[in-house]
Amino acid sequence: MRLLVVEDDPNLNKQLVVALSDAGYAVDKAMDGEEGHFLGDTEPYDAVVLDIGLPKRDGLSVLEQWRRDGKTMPVLLLTARERWSDKVQGFDTGADDYVTKPFHMEEVLARVRALLRRATGHASSELECGPLRLDTRAGRVSVDGNPIRLTSHEYRLLAYLMHHRGRIVSRSELVEHIYDQDFDRDSNTIEVFIGRLRKKLGVDLIQTIRGLGYSLNPPDTPGRR
Repeated sequence: MRLLVVEDDPNLNKQLVVALSDAGYAVDKAMDGEEGHFLGDTEPYDAVVLDIGLPKRDGLSVLEQWRRDGKTMPVLLLTARERWSDKVQGFDTGADDYVTKPFHMEEVLARVRALLRRATGHASSELECGPLRLDTRAGRVSVDGNPIRLTSHEYRLLAYLMHHRGRIVSRSELVEHIYDQDFDRDSNTIEVFIGRLRKKLGVDLIQTIRGLGYSLNPPDTPGRR
């Protein structure tokens, strides 16, 4: 899953990027509202962590423009403002959740997980597909209760497929959602990661849909091939 962090405080921006990256996300960052708006307008993020008090363009105007332009990715607002009226304004502008500074990083991580679950129709932090389990809270993967060790990119790819279980996901969509902006993207590596995942999982869950992409389904799904 790919996230955008828009925060002008260099230390906090770095802390957020590191924490989210360590949690298994691909993370891009912006230091002001103009850059944040541009990235959110041109890149397909699964969620955005957006500060309100930004230079060049404030966070609420950035969010308002995104919503006017039809951008629907979940947005978690960060702010030092504590007035209830500011929070109401944020929700009315199109925010999905709100965190007041100072905050514990674990709270931000939990709220991001919740936003991603709601956006993809999942109620629990533990995603399941047949014998496969992926715990988004702990970043753990297991098959029939046996832990599976994955690289960061293998985990990101599997997590994206798990969040979109049963749907055909194209190779280009996977490239856009598992790599951050600075990564040298090569769609051919997706096939390599898929092959590694199949070998490590040891169960027939990831289908190749010729000419379209990949789909994650339980072994007993009708029409598997």
